[in-house]
Amino acid sequence: MIGFIGLSHLGLNYSLATAAKGFDVIGYDPDAALVERLKAGLFPIDEPGFLDLYAKNRGRIRYSANPSDLNGCELVFFALDVRTNERNESDLAPLTALIDSTAPSFAPNSTVVVMSQVKPGYMRQLTERLGVAPHSWFYQVETLIFGAAVQRAMEPERFIVGAADPALPLPASLRAWQASFACPVLPMRYESAELAKIAINFYLVSTVCTTNTLAEVCESIGADWFEIAPALRLDRRIGPHAYLKPGLGIAGGNLERDLVTVKALSAEHATESGIVDAWLHNSAHAKSWAVRLLEREILQHTQKPKIALWGLAYKQDTHSIKNSASVELVRALATCSFEAYDPAANLAGQDLPNLTLCKDMWAALPGADVLVIMTPWSIFSSADPTRIRELLKGTLVIDPYGCLKTRASQAAGLRHLQIGRPQG
Repeated sequence: MIGFIGLSHLGLNYSLATAAKGFDVIGYDPDAALVERLKAGLFPIDEPGFLDLYAKNRGRIRYSANPSDLNGCELVFFALDVRTNERNESDLAPLTALIDSTAPSFAPNSTVVVMSQVKPGYMRQLTERLGVAPHSWFYQVETLIFGAAVQRAMEPERFIVGAADPALPLPASLRAWQASFACPVLPMRYESAELAKIAINFYLVSTVCTTNTLAEVCESIGADWFEIAPALRLDRRIGPHAYLKPGLGIAGGNLERDLVTVKALSAEHATESGIVDAWLHNSAHAKSWAVRLLEREILQHTQKPKIALWGLAYKQDTHSIKNSASVELVRALATCSFEAYDPAANLAGQDLPNLTLCKDMWAALPGADVLVIMTPWSIFSSADPTRIRELLKGTLVIDPYGCLKTRASQAAGLRHLQIGRPQG
């Protein structure tokens, strides 16, 4: 039996993936109401493929709010999502409390793995504080992506495993679980594994910021970034899988959390981290791309314009609005009224008096001076430009991710602006 503790996004996806690999799984969470909903097949996440995978493997997974049910688990994972505050700082208190409340329930020979992202130094301090045998406690770096979590959990690129002593062999129960996923396993010391996740995100951030910087240059000089990107993918030093699609800065919270973490470490240990400030500045500039266009193309000519807004989530296939460029757009243009539609975004607790939610994407268009498509949901890509032109009062479509095809939009009488393409 394998246990997963903390049934948020990470725990739900990896516990189900583990059941799909043929293991018997118990998912534990102290929230009894949540557990009852899970038992009824009602999940607080919306991930492509999740419900189908659950239907096929529900016989191998059960959910519990009783910590004593963990006693029979040979292998236990802590998989609680670590939240960030408004400054993108991690709040590790809920994870630590969960560990403290459940660790006494483990069998003496249990192997324990922390999947939740923690800051460097956490695991060694944790095992010393708990007084547990460090050779039975491990840290495994996970990089689930909202909107692709099921695929990432089922087909991981590698397992990065932090250990008190990486020279010792991993326990048999952990090795058996890892083997079922058939991916490379990289053991290393606790601190290296904790920093490895941050390192991965740093390299991603550097690519995002470089791409956005050059895409903006393209808009001004008549170059087309999408003609340039294939040349970069053919360069062996960059590669075919490089993140070369321009966008609206860094969103979602996890990347900025890692930048904030390293800034704090740098301040504590007197190392240089000026590049982090540059990345954060670049991200803020990229996130305001649509604001700048609206100010130039609409606000200079129209007082209190009505804006049709498609997409509020920070990315497609997720309900999260953490650091959403779309929400920041609504807040930045407080004098404008927005008619908005998103298939899944959760706006609970948001104070957005100038935003009205619509029942579907077409209901947002009548009378609008401009359409802004801020989240590249597939439903927006299938929209007919001719119908958009018929319903829209104006002719401008601001479409940073290129959901609509430029030529089809122009043929329908629309002016279509996208990041990285000429704006003449």
